[in-house]
Amino acid sequence: MNATPFVTAIVPCLDEVTAIADVVAGLLANGADAVIVVDGGSRDATAARANGAGAHVVVEPRRGYGRAIQTGIAAMAPETRIVLFVDGDGSDRLDHVPDLLDPIRSGRADFVHGSRVRGAREPGAMSPQQIVAGHLAGWLLRLAYGARFTDMSPFRAIRRDALSSLGMRDETYGWNLEMLMRSAAAGLRCEEVAVGQRPRQGGASKVSGDWRVGLRAAWIIATTFLRLARGLAREGRSAG
Repeated sequence: MNATPFVTAIVPCLDEVTAIADVVAGLLANGADAVIVVDGGSRDATAARANGAGAHVVVEPRRGYGRAIQTGIAAMAPETRIVLFVDGDGSDRLDHVPDLLDPIRSGRADFVHGSRVRGAREPGAMSPQQIVAGHLAGWLLRLAYGARFTDMSPFRAIRRDALSSLGMRDETYGWNLEMLMRSAAAGLRCEEVAVGQRPRQGGASKVSGDWRVGLRAAWIIATTFLRLARGLAREGRSAG
């Protein structure tokens, strides 16, 4: 692999006018060569702020976290070799971007996951349900695939060719869990690094800020795990 492979960061967001410019600038300052902001039809100036900070903005009005990510992937430049995923609310500590990229750049890993529950986590950065969900997902992944993940953080990096081989399909918040499951099941060289977490820098959480939405997301995650576990088992039998 080239010593300095082209890195594209994909940032799905909705109404994140307070944080998005700093997120884009922070990514460009810490190792991203290009930033694609996938705007979900913001009613504020998120898209304009992102564009002004140096991002390529793509509008995806259809709802769904995974769908927004897929739209961003489709918009990547052909020279992209590493894909970085980041939230647009300013909660990800972008000084840890090199920690996610370096294992891939060195050829040591295919996929690097950032754990929010490890490292420096500021008070109020994560809700109790997020922490519990991360531990539960980690336990299930370890039980099913022997993978050692401690969180379902969206802050992660992967080789583009490895991502293409995974066959990602989920269009909801189950995307993050699906990537962990498929990466483990495919035998990718996976690492997890401590990235901590900050409180969101503005706007309202689409998941953790409301117990009803949080419960719905938890339901999606649980059903996604069961559905994918069955699907991956069938794929394994077919391959055999």
